[in-house]
Amino acid sequence: MSRTSILSSLPELPVKEALPRLVSALETNSRAVLEAPPGAGKTTLVPLALLEADWRAGGKIIMLEPRRLAARAAAQRMSDLLGEEVGQTVGYWVRMEHIVSEKTQIEVVTEGILTRLLQSDPALEGIAAIIFDEFHERSLQADVGLALALDAQAVLRPDLRLLVMSATLDAKSVATWLEAPVVKSEGRQFPVETKYLSPAEVASAGHRPAERLNNLVPKAIRQALTQEPEGDVLVFLPGMGEMRRVAQALEEKLPSTVDLHLLHGDLNLSQQLAAIRPAPAGRRKVVLATSIAETSLTIEGVKVVIDGGYARVPKFVPRIGLTTLATIPVSLAAADQRRGRAGRLGPGVCYRMWSSADQLQLADRQTPEICEADLTGLALELSIWGAQEATDLKWLDTPPAAALALARDLLVRLEALDQNGKATAHGKALAALGLSPRLGHLVMLGHALGLGTTACDLAALLSDRDILKPLQISWSDPLPDLSLRLEILDGQSPPTPGYTVDANTVRKIREQAQNLRQRIKEKRAPINLDATGLLTALAYPDRLAQREASGRIRLVSGQRASLQTELFGEAEFYAVAHLELGNKPRVLTAAPVSKEELLKQFSGQLEKIQEVRWDAATEKVIARQITRLGALTLEENILQNPDQETVARALLQGLQEKGIQRLPWSEDAQKTLRRLAFLHHLLPEQWPDVSEPHLEATMEEWLLPHLVGLRNLDQVSRLDFKEILLADLTWEQRQEMDRMAPSHLEVPSGSRITLDYSDVNAPVLAVRLQEVFGMLDTPRIGGGKVPVLMHLLSPASRPVQVTRDLRSFWSTGYFDVRKDLRGRYPKHHWPDDPLSAPPTRGTKKRPQP
Repeated sequence: MSRTSILSSLPELPVKEALPRLVSALETNSRAVLEAPPGAGKTTLVPLALLEADWRAGGKIIMLEPRRLAARAAAQRMSDLLGEEVGQTVGYWVRMEHIVSEKTQIEVVTEGILTRLLQSDPALEGIAAIIFDEFHERSLQADVGLALALDAQAVLRPDLRLLVMSATLDAKSVATWLEAPVVKSEGRQFPVETKYLSPAEVASAGHRPAERLNNLVPKAIRQALTQEPEGDVLVFLPGMGEMRRVAQALEEKLPSTVDLHLLHGDLNLSQQLAAIRPAPAGRRKVVLATSIAETSLTIEGVKVVIDGGYARVPKFVPRIGLTTLATIPVSLAAADQRRGRAGRLGPGVCYRMWSSADQLQLADRQTPEICEADLTGLALELSIWGAQEATDLKWLDTPPAAALALARDLLVRLEALDQNGKATAHGKALAALGLSPRLGHLVMLGHALGLGTTACDLAALLSDRDILKPLQISWSDPLPDLSLRLEILDGQSPPTPGYTVDANTVRKIREQAQNLRQRIKEKRAPINLDATGLLTALAYPDRLAQREASGRIRLVSGQRASLQTELFGEAEFYAVAHLELGNKPRVLTAAPVSKEELLKQFSGQLEKIQEVRWDAATEKVIARQITRLGALTLEENILQNPDQETVARALLQGLQEKGIQRLPWSEDAQKTLRRLAFLHHLLPEQWPDVSEPHLEATMEEWLLPHLVGLRNLDQVSRLDFKEILLADLTWEQRQEMDRMAPSHLEVPSGSRITLDYSDVNAPVLAVRLQEVFGMLDTPRIGGGKVPVLMHLLSPASRPVQVTRDLRSFWSTGYFDVRKDLRGRYPKHHWPDDPLSAPPTRGTKKRPQP
């Protein structure tokens, strides 16, 4: 077919009418935006139409697709239209597959490949145009590729054409940002009836997305096959796990005339075509797919869409430096895109697995990946490109500064960037591998350590989905052992009870591992399972962990998570590859790593500190030298001669935690404390505040000097707290204290009675009544200002009168007391005149002077 006839011979798809306008726009502009609805044919027809453009001058057209499956399908479809095999005029380039020839003029590539092309040749010699298909998905790789391409166009290739195509993107705003014209295709869409669930159906299905989908979707599929007499059924689910569970639930429950297909990127070409092409005559098909089927991939024959209502997206958590795959509600734009798949061939039906009320809560659009993803790869690419700051390039959404800073910190730890943020030779080698910087570091360093075969196998394993699949639907803990997976990959391990091995994924991982070995010139050798933990640690130094208890680990960041530690013989240290965040974070895959390996491999990141702290359990100060890696404690040794002041401060902290009341006060010290409290209450400007709040607040001042040389509570208990309280008083103040707040008072019997200062407002003198015969007035303290509160006691030492006016008691109250007590205590003196009677401490027969 001659090139001049291509445009006229293209099939009559809706976008065809807009092609002349698009070709014309790119004749006079180096950038353009094409807006066309789902199913308009833009992915297939636009690259073919641009083959005739004069500005192409023999240069290639590169078209980016967000997924490998879409890239292969687009190349196949265009080749079919040209009546050629893939690899002639149209080829494709995805990971580990590059199907092209000398004749190839159009290459359909996955988005990351454009970045590699730009980094290896910023001028893009021999390339005339780059088409960013389905740009509305706003993948991180597409944003990076466009930013670099715009920079290359501005500096080196003003003739390079850049075309952004989308079905649901806000074309006008993008066109304004790009300073480019918009070409719009109206498309052709048949009416689609939309059916929602009732609130009761939604409520009864469960709250977890996977559980909810498993309860709702199989039922909806069977209902659709019954109620809709014709057309194939396209089912949108967030990921492979949900697809497998739904397929399992449908097993042997579909009509014999219905074929079930799972559409994903690991399918071989024949399986892919079977899912995409119309079902054979007399048969129908049900296709379970992820968001891959929303736009760039057209599945023929679909008249019924069942939308599970969820999408799986990466979410980076800067606080702990981890990325998790979050299952989130689909956006309005994506829901409309999915719904439109039912209306391409004729009137269709869309079953939505949510209520009409839920529809009102959906976000307009999904947040661009660049705003929420781990930016480690982006940071490395920017450094290799020579951009000192992200703002040196043109972005639709500027990468978040905090996430970029974390990414650069990790790259320094991976030795991919130097301390000035420039890419090292190692960093450039990592990027060239086409892996994430983490896995690239694993491969390169593993190769240097003589573990190249194991490193390549492990990197391939970690870059793909899990090869172990549970036989039954389960929400329990996963099987986390990475070494077991390496054994399976190597063909050494027997089947694992309760699990099945995904043979297709195993095949693909083995191919990728072989490709990696070829790229680093590593010969195949026996794998070393004992090195699994060390190699995993190289890729994830920020996910090293230490066992805290059975079933629980602490990550190097301090984050805690659950892990079935019993499966690893209760090893102490682990390298974590995959972690599921949430209310109860749990480890999905990990491998044990030895302390010796950590000490050797991460020696430059170790921190040796002297820790002196109070241990509440033993009630003593512990002084240790600790070797730490982040929050992990690798080694600790007792410090024989720690700094005495530091020990004293740690001891003080422990005593502060216990509180003033729990200090080892002697009885004598407590009495002194109360006497000082009385004096402060009486004369606050002259005497120190010894209240509990004040003592607690000033412990460092009055107690710390006395703690030097001590290490435990037993030694503290031997301190003379009375003298500590009096330490700051002068000799004169001590004498004044004894005059103002005496510890004892002598009564007429000659006894020295202790004064009780528990109540600063009313110090108490508790004395037997017979011992104060002859004492006319109440004693006073505080320089004569405060009468004591006298507790006059019976011979049995029980209060019979409480008074501050002893004179009044003798004249009135005494005779009532005498009358009441002399019959009960006949052996004791009860004189008629207590003021003239001699005081006594004994009985009539045994008087004590």
